[in-house]
Amino acid sequence: MNTITTTEALAAFCAEAAEHPYVTVDTEFLRERTYYSILCLIQLAYPGNGDENAVLVDPMADTLSLDPLYDLFRDESVVKVFHAARQDLEIFAVDAGVIPKPLFDTQVAAMVCGHGDQVGYETLVRKVARASLDKSSRFTDWSRRPLTDAQKKYALGDVTHLRKIYEVLAAELERTGRGAWVEEELAVLTDPETYRTRPSEAWQRIKTRSNSGRFLAIVKELARFREGYAQSRNIPRNRVMKDEALLELASTKPTDMKDLGRSRLLLREARRGEVAEGILSAVKAGLETPEDALPEVPKNGNDKLQVNPALADLLRVLLKARSEETGVAQKLIASASDLDALAGGRRNVAALRGWRAEVFGNDAVRLCEGKIGLAANGQKVRVIEV
Repeated sequence: MNTITTTEALAAFCAEAAEHPYVTVDTEFLRERTYYSILCLIQLAYPGNGDENAVLVDPMADTLSLDPLYDLFRDESVVKVFHAARQDLEIFAVDAGVIPKPLFDTQVAAMVCGHGDQVGYETLVRKVARASLDKSSRFTDWSRRPLTDAQKKYALGDVTHLRKIYEVLAAELERTGRGAWVEEELAVLTDPETYRTRPSEAWQRIKTRSNSGRFLAIVKELARFREGYAQSRNIPRNRVMKDEALLELASTKPTDMKDLGRSRLLLREARRGEVAEGILSAVKAGLETPEDALPEVPKNGNDKLQVNPALADLLRVLLKARSEETGVAQKLIASASDLDALAGGRRNVAALRGWRAEVFGNDAVRLCEGKIGLAANGQKVRVIEV
């Protein structure tokens, strides 16, 4: 099993890969003790059989630069194939500002091709590649060297079987004309904004039941401090303070170290030093936020909807029928909140855009407007004009 540890060897492999229509890619990383992922291993393969034309790249080697790989990622004549690419792409976007293009995500393609919702790689290996995976090295410390033969075999399997899976799914998309559907789904993954984490926006990920502008202002400032501190120290945000502690502090509004010491949920390390000072400053900033600058709870598109329950049930029947007809997972076509929004009269929903409108959304609107009905035809449901 070939392991690349020098820039020259990586450049040679990437030059060979550039002569082929695609390259499969996977990574192994650690993130339990850091804010940013630690890239430990990269697996690459271009068309071939077994371990042929497949390599492991050791990014932890002092003699290696990943520049040749990033050049390959920018080469638009070669499709870069991943499975469930989100975390892999984040590593490259953060480390080098590079997002591989063109991109193919076999998990997304599998959902479009009727393999279910968020199908796992192991399932595709078994069903599509007609092979099996050795799972013994799934939970392992990929930062330790040397890697064992079992680790290497496991890691290579993540890209060697991916070749067959890609070829089968790509052919299916070509046959069904659904390639554009996958491209729509990949737009978020290829958008650099997806991988930018701004401390000022961190509060929007915190679940809170309060609509109080002042409370939210304190939450916002505490989340801003936590995110910035975690980024600057490269530690997990929960090592600074957990969400539960942050919400407690927003409620109790400590103004000095004595108040801070009364917290039930704050980590002991956060009750002193820079973290404690940062917390108190954040609370102060939240309390001093002008009334006209207080944040509002991000609006849920279905807030205060007057949902017609009978219509919502009909939409679910239509969705189930279209899912069975197309072989596409229901959750990928329309979410439960999409259905409720449609039944409540909303029209700014994802199910009414792009390929989803063609498959489901257009008829969903016609159903809501009373222009079509649904009829049972044996085990199937069909649309009838009204």
